[in-house]
Amino acid sequence: MLVTKQKILRRFWYALMPMSVLEDGPRPFTLLGEPLVLWKGADGQPVALEDRCCHRTAKLSKGSIEDGRIVCAYHGWTFDASGACVRIPQAPDKPVPKACRVRAYACQEKYGYVWVALDDPLQPIPDFPEDGAPGYRRIFQFYQTWKTSPLRFMENAFDSAHFSYVHRANFGIYEQPRPSIYEIKEDAWGFEAHTVVPVKNPPAGHRVSGSTQPFIERHLYNRWYMPSVRRFGCIYADTGKHHIIYNCATPIDDSTIALAQWLYRNDDESDCSTEELIAWDAPIVEEDREILEATDFDACIDTARRAEQHMESDKPGLLMRRMMLELLRQHGEDEVYNERRA
Repeated sequence: MLVTKQKILRRFWYALMPMSVLEDGPRPFTLLGEPLVLWKGADGQPVALEDRCCHRTAKLSKGSIEDGRIVCAYHGWTFDASGACVRIPQAPDKPVPKACRVRAYACQEKYGYVWVALDDPLQPIPDFPEDGAPGYRRIFQFYQTWKTSPLRFMENAFDSAHFSYVHRANFGIYEQPRPSIYEIKEDAWGFEAHTVVPVKNPPAGHRVSGSTQPFIERHLYNRWYMPSVRRFGCIYADTGKHHIIYNCATPIDDSTIALAQWLYRNDDESDCSTEELIAWDAPIVEEDREILEATDFDACIDTARRAEQHMESDKPGLLMRRMMLELLRQHGEDEVYNERRA
């Protein structure tokens, strides 16, 4: 699916980058093919405008911030958070024409990230109940660019059949390739999928799981928030340790995503340090990236893929594709394919 061709996808919130990235000034970002400039306003909240000065089309992301407003590096035209030009240095005694403005986008901070919606959002940013809850800590893990599509990432996130092969170097049990079965509860904007997965527990994972046993069970309460957010809700059965990952697979263009990943744990640094938790998940993330970048980013949303219909482990992916197709059709859109896939 070519995400830039689906207008309805502009009406969802996407995590673009950590707020900390904006500390040193404006930053560019391309969302669904649309060039944006992001910065931190005078009130400390993030701002998103189109990355194009209305004067001579220079990228505003090349500019600077003064008093919470962005100043174009070309001629110094200055824009506020609404996109209105509020200062033209070359004409200080004249009022700024109302037509001198650039497009502004819905933008807010949540969970330590900058979130943007290009058009009126259909839903609020998903609620993550662990954030700020007593006993939980939030850990920033990864902010990366992957050469794949959001749907490919989301399908993989619920595909327990790949564990034995892609992740056999760490937690996957190669000798047990048959995947666990999901129990799925669907709602209007996604679903929750519950299963129990036995995994290897190598020494590098002992403090992560809280156990020294060679094998351990993960209770997974995974959730998909349409179209590009997922919760990996892992509870280690024997120890009660929660290892809850949230991802946003933010579409940069049709073939590229920005992957934001952060983690919640119900322990503290003395139990398992931030460095240990990042080191544990890093090779797993890299294994997923390597295999996903070897797949077709624009593969169609085929809800009748016969090769998968008989496999219980593929039900989450099939449901995801069906719900995405229903969303497109409800809003008068059809899936758009790459020319080589047509």
